[in-house]
Amino acid sequence: MIVFVTDELPRPGSAGHLAFNHAIIVWLRAQGYRVEILLTGQRLAWPVERYEIAQVSGPHVVQLGAHLVTPSPVIATRILLRALLRKLPSTMAARLRKARYNADAVLGTFPTVPDLRWCARAIARLKPQAVLIDTVFRAPLLAEPELAEINAIVVAHDVFYRRAQVLSAAGYHVKPETLTRAREALLLGRARAIAAIQPDEAEILAAMCPAQTVFTASMPALPCPPPTGQLRLPGRLVFVGSASLPNLDGLRWFFAEIWPLLPAGSASLDLIGDCGLALQRLPQGVTVHGRLADLAPLLHRAALAISPLRAGSGLKIKLLDYARHGLVTVATPSSIQGFPADPDAPFVVTDGAPAFAAAILRLAAKPPAPDSALAYATRHYGTTTAFAGLADAMRTGAARLGPQLVPSERQ
Repeated sequence: MIVFVTDELPRPGSAGHLAFNHAIIVWLRAQGYRVEILLTGQRLAWPVERYEIAQVSGPHVVQLGAHLVTPSPVIATRILLRALLRKLPSTMAARLRKARYNADAVLGTFPTVPDLRWCARAIARLKPQAVLIDTVFRAPLLAEPELAEINAIVVAHDVFYRRAQVLSAAGYHVKPETLTRAREALLLGRARAIAAIQPDEAEILAAMCPAQTVFTASMPALPCPPPTGQLRLPGRLVFVGSASLPNLDGLRWFFAEIWPLLPAGSASLDLIGDCGLALQRLPQGVTVHGRLADLAPLLHRAALAISPLRAGSGLKIKLLDYARHGLVTVATPSSIQGFPADPDAPFVVTDGAPAFAAAILRLAAKPPAPDSALAYATRHYGTTTAFAGLADAMRTGAARLGPQLVPSERQ
């Protein structure tokens, strides 16, 4: 058995970090492991929610068959209020969130002490072969005595102190304000191993935590080629993203500085995910789709993807989605941090609004063939390659704890 500790239910199609967690769980189950999610906090989408990806338990949730239920009326009310907030106009919702948190962006929240104790006791009862900890924000769990002899691996997703620095330098107020390099290193340093989402950040984390095993575990990008005969629409652009601050900042810059440089009628844009719903007064030619269960129909008809991000860190999983669907992406330098150098990479990197607009006009009129993008995804982001480091960390970490926990004796 493997325990996965997180504060949001892993699922595809909603946000990059949740899709990555979902990919890990799917891979674990394909390896023959049973997975149980320990859910901290109170972040269900609804008081009663259907979820069949893995077994789930937590201090504020119970599983009844295929459904998760919040037993507390107080917590259920909070969940409903958050759901109501999502229905409000985006500007009003943003003002309410900023008033509540006194911040432009909240990178994450740490579990409460009671939640940590609940999870520690659950892990002692379950006796898993490994515990995967979702980001540094769940890493305080590693200080609990029940985890002293556990093969614990932090799935980092990001180097959060650097993300905070980048957003703060762009003029945004970020929380938590206390997540310094030293504190992040202290929290991560209690793990046996750390999974970085891209090689550059693996080097940074290794320097921060020299006693830990640090490896790269990237999002797999299984090719999804367009159907035979599928025509791409000249001038049709696409962007997929959540309502995170880096996405909204990049899109605002795109609409303010780049969109006016595109002649009328030369381009249109599909916005997929919460990003479009969070923006106001979008120009003509932009279609907002919200969250979609299947990205393929829109990605297969697009001529080109865009990534106008000016700030951020981690790995831009949206670029992998574009590549595995055969799309070339016009991107800023910030967007491609952490991707392997490859002369055939499906990224056209531009610096500045005029160059970005010129690349769109040059490529969108005659959409590039999908072959190069699909080959790139296969070459660098196959499942075996993406999770080789994680497989090794689970195997070697378990072996150190004794033969009774070697993965060949899976539960």
